[in-house]
Amino acid sequence: MKQKGLKTTSQRDDIARTFFASSKHLSIDDLYREVRDINPGVGYATVYRTMKLLKDCEFAEEQHFADGHTRYENADVEEHHDHILCDDCGKIVEFADESIERLQEEIAERLGFVLSHHRMELYGVCEPCRTKKQEEA
Repeated sequence: MKQKGLKTTSQRDDIARTFFASSKHLSIDDLYREVRDINPGVGYATVYRTMKLLKDCEFAEEQHFADGHTRYENADVEEHHDHILCDDCGKIVEFADESIERLQEEIAERLGFVLSHHRMELYGVCEPCRTKKQEEA
């Protein structure tokens, strides 16, 4: 943030450190709870404004999944990836598959498009949730 000429504070630093240390897709609520464990003085609005700032500076990417919650992930991902989400527990798994990428390019070309970007989300039920349902039945 200093390199971008942005004011840093201990609260912003705690928020940024917590966010970048996580490998999860965090909502503002998730991040707020995690930061409060480190610095109980951090307010919800500060977390929200800091994440907006990180997004505006292209350090974080906003993801809008079908569950309606906005989540953030580190924008410093070296390769494109897609997501698969569990409908039951909300687990999010990132994956990359070259054959899917090639197929998307082929479809775009066949339809007369040049892709500028895309995103793919798959939804289903993860194995632990399926096992839990079977045990409960």
